[in-house]
Amino acid sequence: MTPTTPTTPAASATPTTPTTSPAGTTGAAPDLLYSEAEDDLRAAVRSLLTDRADVPAALVRAEAGDPYDSGLWTALAGGIGAAGLLIPEKLGGQGASHREAAVVLEELGRYVTAAPFLTGAVVATETLLACDTDSAAVAGLLESLATGGRVAVLAVPLATAPDAPLPTGTGPVAGVAEAARADVLLVLRD
Repeated sequence: MTPTTPTTPAASATPTTPTTSPAGTTGAAPDLLYSEAEDDLRAAVRSLLTDRADVPAALVRAEAGDPYDSGLWTALAGGIGAAGLLIPEKLGGQGASHREAAVVLEELGRYVTAAPFLTGAVVATETLLACDTDSAAVAGLLESLATGGRVAVLAVPLATAPDAPLPTGTGPVAGVAEAARADVLLVLRD
């Protein structure tokens, strides 16, 4: 019997051609590691939340009907630029991707922080970006959302299933997340 030496996988074992996912789509494998920019964003958000997020105070605010700390949201939205992450640079935002938004959401969850980030900076922003951004009204609203100067939310009930039809401008809409503190309610219409 001859001794064998350990070998490393051949270079050809690493796919260099597009792969097919179980869903049948073709594309390169996603990079699941955080980039330096994402790590920097995480560090900035974590530092702010370490200094400013206070779970007992958040509970007191929630019981008093004040859903979030306005000062913390101002620092997160305007100081770090989290409110404008998904808004294109030409409209005053950061022009970042959903990966960066996910980094902010992870940190908000880590600190159990109530903030209108998901409802405003993600859902409402994506809704507006699906509209005509050349429209002065849409562009102006996106610019004010990017700075955190205004908070918009999409007027859909919390209980709406992902594949359910959305309400469109007729009839009441109950249970809209963050509606009490929103400056703008986005109502879908036909």
